[in-house]
Amino acid sequence: MKTYLLNTLDAKRISELTRRPAIDLEKIYAVIKPILNEIQKDGLQAAVKYAKQFDGFSSSSIYVTESEFRKAEKSLDNNVKIALKSAYSNILAFHKEEVPNQIMKETQPGVLCSREFRPIDSVGLYIPGGNAVLPSTVLMLGIPAQIAGCPRVVLCTPVKGEKINPAILYAAQLCGIKEIIKIGGAQGIGLLAYGDSTFPKVDKIFGPGNQYVTAAKLLVSIDPSGCAIDMPAGPSELLVISDEFANASFIASDLLSQAEHGEDSQVIYATTLEVKAKEVEKEIDRQLLSLPRKNIAEQSLRNSFILITDTLLDAVKFSNLYAPEHLIMNVRQPGDFTKLIQNAGSVFLGEYSPESAGDYASGTNHSLPTSGFARSFSGVSVESFMKAISFQSLTKEGLRNISSAVETLALEEGLFAHKNAVTIRLK
Repeated sequence: MKTYLLNTLDAKRISELTRRPAIDLEKIYAVIKPILNEIQKDGLQAAVKYAKQFDGFSSSSIYVTESEFRKAEKSLDNNVKIALKSAYSNILAFHKEEVPNQIMKETQPGVLCSREFRPIDSVGLYIPGGNAVLPSTVLMLGIPAQIAGCPRVVLCTPVKGEKINPAILYAAQLCGIKEIIKIGGAQGIGLLAYGDSTFPKVDKIFGPGNQYVTAAKLLVSIDPSGCAIDMPAGPSELLVISDEFANASFIASDLLSQAEHGEDSQVIYATTLEVKAKEVEKEIDRQLLSLPRKNIAEQSLRNSFILITDTLLDAVKFSNLYAPEHLIMNVRQPGDFTKLIQNAGSVFLGEYSPESAGDYASGTNHSLPTSGFARSFSGVSVESFMKAISFQSLTKEGLRNISSAVETLALEEGLFAHKNAVTIRLK
């Protein structure tokens, strides 16, 4: 990992450090657009064709059957079942508190305004199936959809051959998901977004994926015949800030936990002490040796760096510029800094709050904004699976009370029929 001294960098260089490793989206779009166009035209037939071509799909049906659910539950290790149930319980408990409240306000006598929430009718959950199997993501997406009460929840994941990993199916069962399709990649996103005569399209797609999945999600979200998406998402990222008391082995393990996600992941360590930075680098080298995904983590570390700052406040200021997906404050008094944190997907406070706790079982959601989108996006929540509808009910007195404002503003904008809709009623 390269090391930079923050106080020696000008504004331009600091801005460059907040940018993520470059992704050639135009090149990826050129690959994805023909696939999406064909699926939009030929539906399921085209999606299956590309699933066979890219993933080795060979099942007789795209859907998971009841028999497959039963076999998955029977074959899954009991310890994994217990772990998934425990995670499910914590995530459910936290996300139940996210259910938004109805707003009702009489803004003037006789003018009653309200805002109510409704679940999105049909949602698609994309679960990656490439380098790692992610039943935790099933919980992170399935639980808020379950709490929101979405009538239709479709899980989409790539399958090589015929079978889906049993942990994925067991997690889906916990979330009450029955409709699962064995198609992933851009073709899975295309099928969710466009559907066909036998497979109804969804209204919104959730979930992480590789560069091709991300590109497909972005493209269908700007297509009038496509659908909405949860957020723009890119490779995983982590920023760790520590003081002089932090344990170097803890810091190294946190950095590596994100570096092993993928070669395009990025991790950053910010500290006020060069000696601490060297300790952490040594720990990284030591812990790398025992990691099965060592090669992936090593490549990720080439995209990563260490930042030496004069103060912890300077490190937090840099973090707000970078807007990390995950931020760990491994300091003695993390509460001193929480109000200063403006841009982050999820924050982990103190030395015993590793990022992996949030990835699996603490209760918060791990589907978070990346690539700096934490400046304007939140992580997935129950509200992500709902939409708000505003209502208003006016009596004649209420309309009279606001008539002057409505009529005046309508005339100011040159919209005379708008004015007349009020004037006629009051005559």
